[in-house]
Amino acid sequence: MNLIQTLEKEQMDKLADKRIDAFDAGDTIRVNVNIVEGANRRVQAFEGLCIAKKDRGLHTSFVVRKISNGEGVERIFPLFGPAVDSVELIRRGDVRRAKLYYLRGRTGKAARIREKQDFGKTDMEEVENKKAERQAKRAERKAEGGKKKKAKAAKADS
Repeated sequence: MNLIQTLEKEQMDKLADKRIDAFDAGDTIRVNVNIVEGANRRVQAFEGLCIAKKDRGLHTSFVVRKISNGEGVERIFPLFGPAVDSVELIRRGDVRRAKLYYLRGRTGKAARIREKQDFGKTDMEEVENKKAERQAKRAERKAEGGKKKKAKAAKADS
């Protein structure tokens, strides 16, 4: 590593104490921004859809778009900048592109993005266990159903 990369890594480690969830383009995120008004300092949330992310090490930035009063509002945030207090992931979006600039021309239902359905290993195991339980119950019902029919037939014969 050269000197610049070493210095950038040190700065990133210093700034790593912020809560920054892993996110990508298409995800709905809430960015808590530090606002300074005179002597007052407060945190304001900006929630919207991440339409672009540039991974440039210390200079990583991302674009968040939201609709406010029927008007599209976009803000570009530096990930490691002092203005960003934290970044929270609200929901994951299922997209096939890295840059979603085409959403600027869409409104309403046309601008929706499907939610990504992640099935981790534990979730898949649960699904398989439930499936096995259902199959076992079906087999029991089938076996009981056959016994009931035989019992009814025996009563009818006698």
